[in-house]
Amino acid sequence: MPELPEVETVRRGLAPWLEGARIEAVTVNRPDLRFPFPAGLKEALEGQTILSVGRRAKYLLIALSNGKTVLSHLGMTGSWRFAEHGIDKPPRYYEVEPVPKHDHLFWTISHPQHGRSHLIYADPRRFGFIDLYYDVSESPYLKGLGPEPLGNDFNAAAMAASFAGKKAPIKAALLDQRVVAGLGNIYVAEALHRAHILPTVLAGRLVTPKGKPKPVLEDLAQAVRQVLIEAIEVGGSTLRDFRNAEGGSGYFQHRFAVYDREGEPCPTPLCTGAIERIVQSGRSTFFCPACQKKF
Repeated sequence: MPELPEVETVRRGLAPWLEGARIEAVTVNRPDLRFPFPAGLKEALEGQTILSVGRRAKYLLIALSNGKTVLSHLGMTGSWRFAEHGIDKPPRYYEVEPVPKHDHLFWTISHPQHGRSHLIYADPRRFGFIDLYYDVSESPYLKGLGPEPLGNDFNAAAMAASFAGKKAPIKAALLDQRVVAGLGNIYVAEALHRAHILPTVLAGRLVTPKGKPKPVLEDLAQAVRQVLIEAIEVGGSTLRDFRNAEGGSGYFQHRFAVYDREGEPCPTPLCTGAIERIVQSGRSTFFCPACQKKF
């Protein structure tokens, strides 16, 4: 499932073409995706101007001139693309092979600079969903989310406050969207490796008895930011289904240090370990037992 870098890549690809555009017509080709389309979606969109394309955690947020916001989650195979064109200077590109039966939603839009085009939402497995809100902060999907990992509110002190007394493994704690929003399996594994923390370490062990962050939490906060920034710069990671708004694939998978590298040498300088895989909460965890520590 796309994580923060993949969704941010899609947002950046869509924003220049959508912001300021007027939605002239909407076609809905089926009643539902993972959930039913919101009642009155077509009527709520047609005639509106798109004010902004934002992101919160793993959700795209498209703000309209009538005060409503479209919330989009891509699920496993959801994608937004334009029928007529890619994005200016696409960093990664491949020839899209659309399958009409998977194109579930069409917007005809008119942009003051780019002219008319058609925005398509496709989703072969239909695990994604779209919702509509007057006050998007009231969305149950956004309520209770933790800080954005690239924002100022995410830091060692904030993690210490969340981790104090916790007996959950640090990997599970970071995947908790109430602790930090938008992180998923791939980038948590990569960040823990950069910070040299074993994924099985109890989160509470990284906090002092007085509730202060141990120095390793400073390293972890920086590692999370670095991994996400690098991934966004190269368009995210492509594993099976992810495609960006150009139809292109991300490149960060070529920089994985541990994820999906079981049995391969650890890339940490001077480390002689090999990457291992375990299962935590039903999901694969990759790490180096030599340079990642127990604390």
